[in-house]
Amino acid sequence: MNLYIVNASQVGPVNGRLAKAELILAAKESNITIVDKSDLADVTIIIGQGSSSDNSIVGKKVYTVTNLDELFADPNKVLLDAKAQAVTYQQSSQVAPSPSNNGTKRIVAVTACPTGVAHTFMAAEAIEAEAKKRGWWCKVETRGSVGVGNELTAEEIASADIVIVACDIDVDLSKFAGKLMYRTKTGPALKKTAQEFDKAFKEAALYQPTSSSKSPAASQEKKNAYKHLLTGVSYMLPMVVAGGLIVALSFAVGGILQEGALAQALGKIGGGTALALMVPVLAGYISFSIADRPGLVPGLIGGMLATSIGAGFLGGIVAGYLAGYLTLLLTRAIKLPQSLEALKPILILPLLSSLIVGLAMIFILGEPIAYIMKALEAWLSGMQTANAVILGAILGGMMCIDMGGPINKVAYAFGVGLLSAQQYAPMAAVMAGGMVPPLAMSLATFIARNKFSKAEQESGKAAFVLGLCFISEGAIPFAARDPLRVLPSCVIGGAITGGMSLAFGSQLMAPHGGLFVLAIPGAITPVLGYLLSIVVGSVVAAVIYAVIKKPDAKVEQEAIA
Repeated sequence: MNLYIVNASQVGPVNGRLAKAELILAAKESNITIVDKSDLADVTIIIGQGSSSDNSIVGKKVYTVTNLDELFADPNKVLLDAKAQAVTYQQSSQVAPSPSNNGTKRIVAVTACPTGVAHTFMAAEAIEAEAKKRGWWCKVETRGSVGVGNELTAEEIASADIVIVACDIDVDLSKFAGKLMYRTKTGPALKKTAQEFDKAFKEAALYQPTSSSKSPAASQEKKNAYKHLLTGVSYMLPMVVAGGLIVALSFAVGGILQEGALAQALGKIGGGTALALMVPVLAGYISFSIADRPGLVPGLIGGMLATSIGAGFLGGIVAGYLAGYLTLLLTRAIKLPQSLEALKPILILPLLSSLIVGLAMIFILGEPIAYIMKALEAWLSGMQTANAVILGAILGGMMCIDMGGPINKVAYAFGVGLLSAQQYAPMAAVMAGGMVPPLAMSLATFIARNKFSKAEQESGKAAFVLGLCFISEGAIPFAARDPLRVLPSCVIGGAITGGMSLAFGSQLMAPHGGLFVLAIPGAITPVLGYLLSIVVGSVVAAVIYAVIKKPDAKVEQEAIA
């Protein structure tokens, strides 16, 4: 039997250590293995009165020893009783939420989006605002591009009535084990916050994380293939941003041929290393999203092989999904004795899945995907002006359809993926088109000022800054109020911008940053054509919306008054 021992919250440090030492000695005499993680244990013993702060024991077989005198007198009896009488531990029955005044609810939430920039923080603000409107206590933890922000404490989680998880990617939620949890995405949390709050208290379910040593197949995290792709893209992005900008610096220092020791060193860091790692990271974290930690190694290996074979980002995507789902299949198929179960996630699964994925990429999948990638690269390199305009218009329009939603992310992932193949034109159309919606809405508030309320005019000022930063979500407040007019206007403007960008032969080496990328010489070429594309598309979209928008009711009331 494997045994895990924890102390209750009220046991005291001295009594807890002495009691634990007695149990360990008795366990050794009885050939019982003491483990340091509940995931590896058959039974967990809680020493003393009170609850345990270790959330990992929720849902596990647990036996509580409240009388320490009996434990010290006969620890062997405690071990026997634990084996025979252990019951499933439920945090909700052990930790009571802190009392609230007048029925005030306590909410904790987590938000995360693929880029970790806009939706992450805008969804957090929307959740906090809705909770404040209802008079409820709320704290939101953001999992953004700079890491964890506004981190939730164990006490805040324990006292919360519900956990709202608004995430577009897979994140670690183990600290919420045993809590009522409602899962959604950042889009609904931002645009339909009130409805999501109502659904949360109707549909929330007790959250039990899947142990890394057990089958990940039962995990409720694994929603769909699109989500796995976004998870891979989110981990890949910092690599691409850093690599692309360093490559641009190398061109600025040493010219197109990267002449000179410094230019060559920068080229090696950016293109030879950072951008070379983007496909393995993409594949590794797609697999990680599907199969948890056992899937990371085969995904990374498959992605590295895709790079070496020339299969590019398409090969990386295929390798990532293959590694993830293969690992899941092996997890279900391989049954081991309890004593060897701990070896499965750290040895057996990575070894077998890495072998199978590697052989499949080398002998079966790699060459056909590499052929497709070469054909795609040849088509992009040989595009005539007409074809370039069409491709740019499609990508630019897609970036404006749903303001950071699935269609937007597909176009963005396409542009980012081609950076690994030194194809920089699609990325230029993608970023230029994505800047149009917030810039257009901002311009519209100036062109037709009498049609917008003061609140909308203030939103327009913020949207202008967000547009310069390539944060399409800056237009969401306008799209949420008037989607049938805002979205078509933006799509037209974005298509014009994307088409003009590729007509000018624009190229962009960084997948984010907006116009601030201009600070890096050579990151955008040609600069004037690129800027003109953004200006024309934004103005067109702004004029269209300014003409077709109906005056805001509040503005009409103010005019009458």
